Amino acid sequence: MSYSTKAQMQSDINGVKKACMNYIDGFYYGDTLKIKESLKPSLYKYGYWKNKDGVYNGSQMTFETAVKYSKNVLEKKNFAKKDAPKEVEILDVLNKIAAAKVTAWWGIDYILLSKKEEKWMIEQVFFGGH
Repeated sequence: MSYSTKAQMQSDINGVKKACMNYIDGFYYGDTLKIKESLKPSLYKYGYWKNKDGVYNGSQMTFETAVKYSKNVLEKKNFAKKDAPKEVEILDVLNKIAAAKVTAWWGIDYILLSKKEEKWMIEQVFFGGH
């Protein structure tokens, strides 16, 4: 890493963690403001989830469908359980890009982020559901 100061490195780590926590909270509590704050409009999210028959299916989620999903959680009050996992593991942080692993009630997401004007936002997500 080529950081000019240790404080800048810590600021970037905090920014990556905040974007990832906003992502989790947006889906857990139907907070569309946090979704919009942390996801780029060009988001590409793809992954696999297991249906009720135990068969894995692939699906894509765009920025628009992420916002709709979040709204649906709020409208139906279908919030995550209080003990649902909310873990963020920072895998790597460079000057303009970062990678993180999120563990949530639905499974594990590998997240790629970018920084523009000191703000970290999620660009891509690859997920594996339980």
